[in-house]
Amino acid sequence: MLEIREISKTFNAGTVNEKKALDHLSLRLEEGDFVTVIGGNGAGKSTMLNAVAGVWTVDEGSIFIDSVDVTKLAEYRRAKYLGRVFQDPMTGTAASMQIEENLALASRRGAMRTLKRGISRKEREIYRKKLQILDLGLEDRLTTKVGLLSGGQRQALTLLMATLKKPKLLLLDEHTAALDPKTAAKVLDATDRIVSQDRLTTLMITHNMKDAIVHGNRLVMMYEGHIIYDVSGEEKKRLQVSDLLHKFEEVSGGTFANDRMILN
Repeated sequence: MLEIREISKTFNAGTVNEKKALDHLSLRLEEGDFVTVIGGNGAGKSTMLNAVAGVWTVDEGSIFIDSVDVTKLAEYRRAKYLGRVFQDPMTGTAASMQIEENLALASRRGAMRTLKRGISRKEREIYRKKLQILDLGLEDRLTTKVGLLSGGQRQALTLLMATLKKPKLLLLDEHTAALDPKTAAKVLDATDRIVSQDRLTTLMITHNMKDAIVHGNRLVMMYEGHIIYDVSGEEKKRLQVSDLLHKFEEVSGGTFANDRMILN
C-alpha cells in the first residue's frame, strides 16, 4: 500500500545550515500494516511523513501509494489517497462549525464540499454510530460547536474525520503528543479500534516508546535519516523500552539523548 524507494532530502543545501534529513530511505507497508515510528530529534520521522504527504518533494527516490507513483504529485493531488492527523488538536477541524457539519464536510471529500443541501436524517444516524466508536459521548452532541470541545475531543473527532472515507494510507503525526496521558490513552484506544475495524494501512509517528511497542503490528526506529531497526510480530510484542534503548546504542554507537521519549 505504501512503498518508499531510496528517498533522500536535504534542507538548505550548499549553506552552513545544510541538513540531510533523509538518506536513501526505503520502507514498504503492506495493506493493513500499522507501523509505529520512533527516533530522536532530527531522526527524519516527520520529514519522511511530510515527504509521503507531498508537503515537499524529495531530492531523489520514489514514493508509491497503492502502486501509484505519487513522487511528483502536488500535496493537494495526493490528499485523495491519504487521511492525516497532526500533533496540534486545533488543526483539522473547523471550530466555528458544529460536529455534524465537520463530519459532513469530511464525508463529502472528493465531491463539491458544500452544506447547501443540508444534512439528512440518514447522515446524522451514520455520524452518531461513527462517533460511538470514540467512546466520548459526542454522539449526543452533534450540534455542538467544535470550538467548545476539549483538545482530546477535537483530536478524536479529527481522527474520525480523517478516516470517514477510508483512505489508502492513514498518517498520524504524533497525534497524541499535545494531550494529557489519560486523554492520549483514550485517543490511542480509538485509533486502535478504527484502524482495526477498517483495516487501515497506518503510519504513526510517536515520541512515546511504550506506545510504539503496544500499538501496531510493526515498529520502525530511525536515526539520521535511516531506518536502523525494523521489528514485527511476536518479536515486537516481547519488546521492552530497554531493548529499544540497547538497539539504538548498538547501531548508533551513542546513547539515546531524547529524555522526552524515555520518560514517557
